[in-house]
Amino acid sequence: MIKYGKHHIDNSDIKSVIKTLKSDYLTQGNQIKKFEEDICKFTGAKYSVVLSSGTSALFLIGKLLGWNKKDYILTTPITFVASANAVLYSMANIEFVDIDTDTYNISVDHLEYKIKSLKKRKKKISAVIATDFAGNPCDWSKLKAIAIKYKFKLINDNCHALGAKYKNNQKYTLKYADFCTLSFHPVKVITTGEGGALLTNNKKFRDKAEHYASHCKINLKNSSKPWSYDILDLGYNFRITDFQCALGISQLKKIKFFLNYRKKIALIYDDLFKNNKLLKIPPKTKNSVHAYHLYPLVIDFNKISKNKRYLFEFLKGKGYDLMVHYPPIHLFTLYKKKFNFKKGDYPYAEKFYQNEISLPIFYKLEIKEVKRLAGLILNFLDRYKKIN
Repeated sequence: MIKYGKHHIDNSDIKSVIKTLKSDYLTQGNQIKKFEEDICKFTGAKYSVVLSSGTSALFLIGKLLGWNKKDYILTTPITFVASANAVLYSMANIEFVDIDTDTYNISVDHLEYKIKSLKKRKKKISAVIATDFAGNPCDWSKLKAIAIKYKFKLINDNCHALGAKYKNNQKYTLKYADFCTLSFHPVKVITTGEGGALLTNNKKFRDKAEHYASHCKINLKNSSKPWSYDILDLGYNFRITDFQCALGISQLKKIKFFLNYRKKIALIYDDLFKNNKLLKIPPKTKNSVHAYHLYPLVIDFNKISKNKRYLFEFLKGKGYDLMVHYPPIHLFTLYKKKFNFKKGDYPYAEKFYQNEISLPIFYKLEIKEVKRLAGLILNFLDRYKKIN
């Protein structure tokens, strides 16, 4: 059964992990610092803190910035729920901004409208979390201008887009954002199993993030008891292991191969789908390079006689177990109960969810399977297309 995403592990990855497993340190060793250095070199960030997940990175940003119940954090409803959950962990308030219908990223126009509305209500806007959805960069220059104008922190949830380029610059993340988060889940471009990272150009924030991620524990070096340590604040265990970082180091060496193969698959899909009026292929921002964490295909189900569930079941019967990215966060029970969100609040996001399917796109996916799946979808649409 072919799913939308899959990791790729080769012998060099396995050897790297085994070598670390045979070493003296399984955690808190030198592989962690090495992985952080490699991430900084690749992304252009001054500092990187590797963590147990991308979610923990988002949570720590809220901790570093002191978010509380007076703060309002804005993000898109079309992303994984971790982005919004991290806000709730901080006891802050979440507000959503509808997506741009061309890019599926957070809408700059809707964002400014939302900010003005909140300002009229005397609400404190502390940050915007923008996701480069599917690997396609947001309009970061405009987002940065709005952040400066209204004086809030800008966070790049870059968990989809490691290796993407904005304005032909791969090292764009902290050029515009104050913080960046990464994820190394198995369906991402590179993986450490589970894992993530927080990127910043501020050493003070880097040091505090490391401190909070390891229980806020400090060794008392000048004590008469050399074994002594102290706990200065309530910290967390967001540490990642050395053998995970060894895998990450090895994976990062191959990221260009991973990205190029994903692009190859996307171009095949594009070429096969682009002339079908019932379909919309993933957008590409001008002067940017898509990372293709996802291949979101939008289908006009209003113009065919079968619904999306029928298509999913049909394709599953042919060996393709697809997914939808994402259910709008504001329609989850937790968010409806807590914030009184309802259907219709973010119509562009909801329409996108109704019509989107995520096609398989990952390293070593056989090209014959790509073409076979595309053929099945096109034949399905031709068969069930409504006659006007």
